[in-house]
Amino acid sequence: MRFIILFVLIIVLTLPFRSFAALDYGKQSLIGADFSGSDLKGATFYLTDLQDANLSGCELQNATLYGAKLKDTNLSNSNLREVTLDSAVLDGTDLSNTNLEDSFAYSTQFENVKIQGADFTNVFLPKDIVRKFCESASGINPITNRETRETLECDYI
Repeated sequence: MRFIILFVLIIVLTLPFRSFAALDYGKQSLIGADFSGSDLKGATFYLTDLQDANLSGCELQNATLYGAKLKDTNLSNSNLREVTLDSAVLDGTDLSNTNLEDSFAYSTQFENVKIQGADFTNVFLPKDIVRKFCESASGINPITNRETRETLECDYI
């Protein structure tokens, strides 16, 4: 009995010092899932269906959303800094006030995306996508204090 109590005590006392591996949601169907406000740093959503999911206010820095289906997904007010979005499909996705600084999104499909207040600093996007975004770009990101149009470099296309 003492051994069990000692074992449990050691586990409980060392929990704050353990580093847990990033969450892996790869190749799952998470349609309509609610992750709002979650800390998902480094999480993997490789080829995951996140249609109609709520990821508003999430910490997703360094996450992988490669090939993810993000149709009508709410990513507003989230930190997507250094996120991999390559081959993802964003259709009707809300990126309002989202920080996408230094993310990878070159082969990402964007349709009807809300970008008011989004920060695209150092995000390598195809020129046709930048042109499309610049038609409706507005707002200032509340975290980085950068104008969306400025981060897209709309004045230089």
